Amino acid sequence: MRLPTKEKWVWLVPLIILIILWQFIAVYVVKKPEILPSVTAVIFSFYELRNYILPDILVSLLHFAMGMTSAFAVALPLAIAMGWYDTVFKAVDPIVELIRPIPPLAWVPLAIAWFSLTHFAAGFIIFIGAFFPILIASYTGFRDVPKVLVETGKVLGCIGNRKLIRYVAIPYALPSIATGTRVGMGVAWMCVVAAEMFGVSKYGLGCRIFTKFFPWHQMDYVVAYMLILGLVALCIDRVFRHFVEGKLFKWKKGIVK
Repeated sequence: MRLPTKEKWVWLVPLIILIILWQFIAVYVVKKPEILPSVTAVIFSFYELRNYILPDILVSLLHFAMGMTSAFAVALPLAIAMGWYDTVFKAVDPIVELIRPIPPLAWVPLAIAWFSLTHFAAGFIIFIGAFFPILIASYTGFRDVPKVLVETGKVLGCIGNRKLIRYVAIPYALPSIATGTRVGMGVAWMCVVAAEMFGVSKYGLGCRIFTKFFPWHQMDYVVAYMLILGLVALCIDRVFRHFVEGKLFKWKKGIVK
């Protein structure tokens, strides 16, 4: 069902209110740009930083892609094994539950020790952040495959675990895999700042915030890059939803548009 034209733009109302409140509080209440910069100062900082924004975004996206790709490549096969084979689940689940609560920031010393101050160290921290959401959601999807579907698959010729996984379990678990991937992407992007704040490269959104702007109390630049982080994350999420929910899972929308 298509929304009326007025409802499409309803999100602008709270956004405009937020911007007005922000400007008022920064200028007339706080009155200290080193604590809370005004909206106009942040907007002007985008122009001043125009030569740095694109290279920093590209480096951060490189780190994000390294971590997400490796997390998905490792988590999905492990999720299939844990979800389909009960013995594997019983053997691996205690290890997963032991390591999963450790925050990605706690892995920073090991990442630096193993990979030095390189792109791989940043990718490893992002890998840790994305791995467990993908793994948990995916193996839950595989474990929840109804027995009736498995028996039906066997009747229709899916003999053996390999065929059952390919033609029955994976299609059934795809929504869970997609959900875990989307959550993992959000966590991974939040880990970008933590991964880059230790100077793993000369560029990157997180690196610029913590090594260039914050030490000099340039809070208008800091807030500008915070907004860039949010906008890039929004774009990544919208692209993912367009191709996965809009294309791959088009059948879930039903026949009503």
